Amino acid sequence: MLKRLDIYIIRKFLGTFFLAIGLIILVAVVFDFSEKVDDFLNKKAPFRDIILQYYLNFIPFFSNLFSYLFVFVSVIFFTSKMSVHSEITAILSTGVSYRRLMLPYMVSAVLIAALSFLLSNYLIPYSSVSRLEFEAKYFDKAYGAPERDIHKQIDEGVFIYLESFTPRNNWGMKFSIEKFENGILKSKMMAESIRYDSIKNTWRLQNWWMRQIDGIKETITSGASVDSALNLLPGEFNRNDNVVEAMTTPQLRKFIKRELSRGHGDVLYEIERHRRFAGPFAVFILTIIGVSLSSRKVRGGIGMHIGFGIALSFSYILFMQISKEFARAGDLAPWLAVWLPNFVYAAIAVVLYKLAPK
Repeated sequence: MLKRLDIYIIRKFLGTFFLAIGLIILVAVVFDFSEKVDDFLNKKAPFRDIILQYYLNFIPFFSNLFSYLFVFVSVIFFTSKMSVHSEITAILSTGVSYRRLMLPYMVSAVLIAALSFLLSNYLIPYSSVSRLEFEAKYFDKAYGAPERDIHKQIDEGVFIYLESFTPRNNWGMKFSIEKFENGILKSKMMAESIRYDSIKNTWRLQNWWMRQIDGIKETITSGASVDSALNLLPGEFNRNDNVVEAMTTPQLRKFIKRELSRGHGDVLYEIERHRRFAGPFAVFILTIIGVSLSSRKVRGGIGMHIGFGIALSFSYILFMQISKEFARAGDLAPWLAVWLPNFVYAAIAVVLYKLAPK
């Protein structure tokens, strides 16, 4: 059962954590607003939409993005104060073991990690839909940059190719579609351009010709324009982080599976899926490191602890970014790239925990 000392530490942990997040969010919102105020005025964005549709959904996204680092800084800050005031020494001198001292820290970490997991996997994707729609409307941002040389499998034995696709007007150039049966080409259709009709939910092909093969017999037809109901939507041409931001984890798993079946897998999708699990797990690792570092009373006090903690935080972020780049280059598996920083810092946590004053 939790004792009065446990409640005391939990209140300090959670209070410092949410205060730190609140201050960082306030600064982030001020800087973001000053940067985007011209866009708001030029596009005549309603004040109600700015607050409710954009910033109300921006805050949880930004908060959760670096929540584990806020945890680390919070633990360093309030535990250092306890150490400087000799509270840690007094607690340990009463016979409380260092392992028992860690209990309220881990309880707080469980609460924060559970909240982070819920936000990452289910709540933030729903709120991101509204935020991304606002950005596309008022910041003149498409959901993703246009791609070139697009190859996709849209159905069993059906493959398409596009030289380029512009999402702003749903217009593609140099389109072709090939149908195979048992590995044998049955038909091929090509068009100079292709455009999606959102009213009819069909694709309009311009200046097309089709080659149909039936054994040794071939038939070629052509025309100026024709409508075709392809098993494809314009948004599927854009590979962008924003696409997966608006998906819950179950939806993301189905999306990855479908894209792989179409030959259109992207390592960014896998990185995002694993990040949603690795982030909450990092809360426990950084909590242990923070307590182990800041519970020791050293010359320099809180400033020394906070300085070292910030340096360690930046090293963690740098490690994550470098490992992701290795995954994008194909040198690391996506799951390993995301979890490798946790593995390394978990080892650091074990060493620091053993060296902490008992």
